[in-house]
Amino acid sequence: MKQETYSINIAGIKRDLPLFQIAPGLRIAILNILGDTELVQACGKSLAEKVAGLDFDIIVTAEAKSIPIAHSLSVETKKPYVVLRKAYKPYMGNVIKAETLSITTGQPQTLILDEKDTSLVQGKKVIILDDVISTGSTLQGMRMIMDKAGASVVKEVAILTEGEKSKWLHIISLGHLPVFTD
Repeated sequence: MKQETYSINIAGIKRDLPLFQIAPGLRIAILNILGDTELVQACGKSLAEKVAGLDFDIIVTAEAKSIPIAHSLSVETKKPYVVLRKAYKPYMGNVIKAETLSITTGQPQTLILDEKDTSLVQGKKVIILDDVISTGSTLQGMRMIMDKAGASVVKEVAILTEGEKSKWLHIISLGHLPVFTD
């Protein structure tokens, strides 16, 4: 059986996103930018144009699928980026943690700010970046960590938002995905 997809144009690039069931009668379109250099570069450039008027010092994202877009946006804006990790490693030192619930796995996930990165964000104006914002739980976790680290979140940014569109009007994004119910 052929995989059902949802076609979307993001930053001038057309992609057919596979649909996956995440709960009985509920499917979402999956954007996976890992390895999609053409899309990442186009999105980085488009998002850089959208954040050009913002006063911020650093980009913060969560591991792992958002790392390429954080890198691309960093190159375009000439601002550094920090990655919140999902697993603790001993070299990370004294960390700041927050727990969120992942829509794609349905499991709790921990976000961790490395000790060395704490000093990079402390007292700084940051933008929080994600590939797709669905429930907002990852955003909430990133906001909690930035608050604990003494950073000020000036804007939330994503390639796409998903679900109830009115919930995400404050997000800078390049498009919106519906959820699919059977």
